[in-house]
Amino acid sequence: MDRMELAFLIWMLVGLFFVGNGVSCFFCKTEVGFWANVKTPKMDDVKGYNHAVGKMFIIYGIIMMFLGTPLLVSEQNSPLFLISVVGIMLETIVMMAVYIIKIEGKYKSRG
Repeated sequence: MDRMELAFLIWMLVGLFFVGNGVSCFFCKTEVGFWANVKTPKMDDVKGYNHAVGKMFIIYGIIMMFLGTPLLVSEQNSPLFLISVVGIMLETIVMMAVYIIKIEGKYKSRG
């Protein structure tokens, strides 16, 4: 197995982890955490919040897997490899913004 094929396989497994994490969010009874080592604030609609976070993680994982496809046809120092790396950085920033602005703002308990 080539090094880039192994990198692609690992990239896909991490993407599948995010999809699985998103699916598990649908079945949680309490608020799922988004930030590491931070207590999740109380939410008005726990089920709606968990579904929104779950959808976000599933979409993140699918886009991540899509961004990993250049790893199959490129070398480590090629521009296609950079598309994967820069793409995942931008996707992560967008995901954090969506969580803060849309999800947490919509479901956070006011009182």
